[in-house]
Amino acid sequence: MDAAGLWDDRALYGQLLETFIYQELRRQASRQEVPLTFHHFRDREGIEVDVVLEQAGKLAGVGIKAAATVTTADFKGLHKLQDTVGARFRAGVVLYDGGPSPRLANACMPCRYPAFGKGSTGLHRTPSTRWQDPPVGCHPVCDQQFSR
Repeated sequence: MDAAGLWDDRALYGQLLETFIYQELRRQASRQEVPLTFHHFRDREGIEVDVVLEQAGKLAGVGIKAAATVTTADFKGLHKLQDTVGARFRAGVVLYDGGPSPRLANACMPCRYPAFGKGSTGLHRTPSTRWQDPPVGCHPVCDQQFSR
């Protein structure tokens, strides 16, 4: 399958995207002095959070959307996680491939993810085609929430 075929098959693209972002988070976590553990959250109604990060008893949720926009409905899983774990919840993000979006929920915000093509942000490509970490402060809201 080529890039155009992957872009057209949104279900497959979404699965690959979740795997890519999960692996990138694992790579970033390997640099932490205090270990991070990774979880997945799903309740009996099927409401889920794609990745839940835990560090020193504090939790952050990450929703991953293969979409150009986010709505309040995309935060449903993060709100459920926050209600379930209470004060342990520190932040939540919905990663998506779109333009700027306002903060939509208390302690939760949308952030653009590093897409494989259109509208990519987050990771930056060098002329040698290697991926590099974004510069510090690339997205101040996300940097602040996850550095606590």
